Amino acid sequence: MATVLGRLKKLIAEQLDIKEEILTPATSFADDLNVDSLDLVELITAMEEEFSTADKKLEIADEDAEKIQTIQNAIDYLHIQGIKDA
Repeated sequence: MATVLGRLKKLIAEQLDIKEEILTPATSFADDLNVDSLDLVELITAMEEEFSTADKKLEIADEDAEKIQTIQNAIDYLHIQGIKDA
């Protein structure tokens, strides 16, 4: 079963070239992973690609992206957008 958390951790690990095991829902992109604004834009773009489907294209508005500070924030946002564990 592919969970949103699992998919997100894999995506973040690949994008930032880090180990998936260090990522938890409480992980802060800025404080824990030292993600700068460019890295965050790339992560948001990767999230849009990963979680878009043929039926629904995910587009994360800039004002929503600014609120995504932790992995849990990202999970919560995706759930609000109707993305569930598979």
